[in-house]
Amino acid sequence: MAWPNPFRKLDENSRYCWGYTFQWTPEHMTRDQLHPLKYSYDTLGEESLNRLDDLSPPAPGELPRNKSRVRGKEGSDDSKGGGKVKQRDLYELLKEHHDQDEVLGRLWREVNTIPDWVDWDQIARGQEVFYRYGGPALTALAYQSLLGGMGAARVTEVLARTGGFSTKVAKQRMYETTQHILQVTSSLSSIQPGGAGFASTIRVRLLHAAVRRRILALSNLRPDYYSVADFGIPINDLDSIATIATFSATLIWLGIPRQGIWLREQEIEDYIALWRLVAHYIGTPTTYFSSPKCARAIMESILITEVNPSPTSRILANNIIQSLHNQSPSYASRDFLSAGARWLNGNELGDALGLPRPSFYYWALVAGQCLFFIGLTFLRKTFSAFDRRGIRTLRRVLPALIKNKDIGGLGGETVFEFKYIPEFETVTSLGEYDAGGIVRPRGVERRNLVTLLVVVIIVGGVLGAIGWLWMKFMRKLVGFVGE
Repeated sequence: MAWPNPFRKLDENSRYCWGYTFQWTPEHMTRDQLHPLKYSYDTLGEESLNRLDDLSPPAPGELPRNKSRVRGKEGSDDSKGGGKVKQRDLYELLKEHHDQDEVLGRLWREVNTIPDWVDWDQIARGQEVFYRYGGPALTALAYQSLLGGMGAARVTEVLARTGGFSTKVAKQRMYETTQHILQVTSSLSSIQPGGAGFASTIRVRLLHAAVRRRILALSNLRPDYYSVADFGIPINDLDSIATIATFSATLIWLGIPRQGIWLREQEIEDYIALWRLVAHYIGTPTTYFSSPKCARAIMESILITEVNPSPTSRILANNIIQSLHNQSPSYASRDFLSAGARWLNGNELGDALGLPRPSFYYWALVAGQCLFFIGLTFLRKTFSAFDRRGIRTLRRVLPALIKNKDIGGLGGETVFEFKYIPEFETVTSLGEYDAGGIVRPRGVERRNLVTLLVVVIIVGGVLGAIGWLWMKFMRKLVGFVGE
């Protein structure tokens, strides 16, 4: 929910888009200025993927993917040749063969060459920002960055062709994205060359190249499958810039503030610097994140030019809601999920995405959640020991939750294999709504309800005490005047 600003002055540079008002500056980019970015992309990543496929080709009859078979290594038996096979890890292949191929060598040198603007102390602080605001950050990533991001019609044309956002797999797809974010922020060594976050970012870069190559190949066979003229190159530079902005700038200036929480200026600089480094690793132009001012300008430029929901947008957004409905560990209801999405994206975008309109009760539960996060954030900002303990706890607990198969997790760490494979017949359709059997608040809803009731009782008690003291004072004042 956008909080009203009574002191905002509107002028000829003011812009309004989907419930968000901002000032247009020379740093902002128009639709025409952004247009060329739809047709440029990470060519080095794609060339490297082709080389890796030559070194470790997919099994006969299979599509190129990150999880394939390599002879002569430990694993299961090859049904045809009796040889040993193992899962193919493109990052490990790149690491092993970069000194044997000119293209692979260029990619390896690029990602292992740290830019001069990187300050590792600042990167470490940026990682801590994510966990300091862990609850509201994850909420914003799910409801706004991902679900609200489905309003970008061009991007949904690629996502729909992968099938990765059908109701059956959307939750797992979101968990995989969350795993990447957690690896990027888990420790300083993780984001440095050779670390888990570094490696997963390179894997995602090569996965993007595989999806792009596959869609373009199908488009060449059947031109009506995907229109490059209308939608641009799949996973182009503009899409990649928007993704980095979604994970950083959108949280800072939209997702977290709409929950009643604002980051400090130093925290903003540190968090933007972290994701600028991720952009460097993943093959995304980094100049758009050279400062908080630039990051905010590109986020707002993309918001006003790219977010225009289509029928496909509505399908994917509602599939996300359905995939999370009554699912562990939160067991949130469809109405609560819809209320959360509308709170963070606004009713205007919520209506355009076809999200259900929940009752006032569920809006109240979201308000209770915001109050819970506000209280927790206040304690963390006030008591440094509490903040450090909270960061350590979340760094330990969140990865375990993502991997815990008993509560719907991944069952282990993914290596971002190419499993959501575009095909001519792949169509992401709207999932059917299953009301389920939960009729009382459970999990996160119960917590939010309790928080709301406690705040109402406390505020009511304080106001009642103030009223009682005021009346007592007035009686004495009247008695004094009467004498």
